[in-house]
Amino acid sequence: MKQGITSKIKASGSALIAVFWIMAILALAVFSAVRVVYLDADIAAAQVNGFDALQVAERGVSVAVNPVIQRDDPLLIWADEEKEISYRARITSEAARFNINVLLLRKDKQLLTDILTDWGLMLEDAQMLVDNLTDWVDTGDLTELNGAEVDWYEDQGRPNHPFNRPFYSLDEMRLVKNMQMLEEVNPDWRNWFTVWSNGKLDLNEAAPELIAAAAEVSIDDAQDLVEYIVGPDRERDTEDDQRIQNLAEGLEILGVSDFQRPVIEPRLTVQDTTTRIISIGQAGTVRRKITLIIRSRTGQPPILSRKEEIIP
Repeated sequence: MKQGITSKIKASGSALIAVFWIMAILALAVFSAVRVVYLDADIAAAQVNGFDALQVAERGVSVAVNPVIQRDDPLLIWADEEKEISYRARITSEAARFNINVLLLRKDKQLLTDILTDWGLMLEDAQMLVDNLTDWVDTGDLTELNGAEVDWYEDQGRPNHPFNRPFYSLDEMRLVKNMQMLEEVNPDWRNWFTVWSNGKLDLNEAAPELIAAAAEVSIDDAQDLVEYIVGPDRERDTEDDQRIQNLAEGLEILGVSDFQRPVIEPRLTVQDTTTRIISIGQAGTVRRKITLIIRSRTGQPPILSRKEEIIP
């Protein structure tokens, strides 16, 4: 009799444990389902906000391309706090960067070599990389002194390289032999170059480091020129800016001698209409960026490049 009662108690206990296990599994399933629902909702919200952020960034681009809009125009910044959407657009000159194709085709090797060594490459490595870049854009099969033509690329299993034409984009430069060395010493090298400007560095737009390299002057002399241009408030694109009107004026301020000018003048300008427009749209916490490069801001300018990015 006692044995039967004991068996029933054990059976009841086992059943109770099983019920608890089932309840725990069901609770976990419900919790997981709720998490999936919330995750799906978050993804959907992010997608909607991403679309809205891109649309509002487009609005910023539309404002910035208008030729009547000045660089310090308050219309370049807009927000709707109730809807939590906003954009911030900026107008800059593409000639604030070196046109890598022009430098290579003009064979201004000294300038490029100086830039690369300033970034930390050994002289021999800098000269090799400049020659490799030159071989990529020139039309012939003759190899530069330290360069690489079709034979080297074929040995690496890369037929039909180099392209023997100007670069279509900065990313294409990464295909060139030894470019990983440049990535290592300066991961931000793209900020110095473009393939879209008319070819010369604009003294009114460039940073002191680029001006110093192009004009072969000290960084202090280049900084003095920039401070003269931006005016007393030391901010670009404001009412007190004093833009250089001709190249001779800029070279005089920089202290470039008459002896140096035949080398320096072909690198520089004070006016390039090629324009870079950057517009960042935000919806909630989601941001999207549009970068547009156009030949000018007059009439219906051709679009040279357009890029959309997700900003973390």
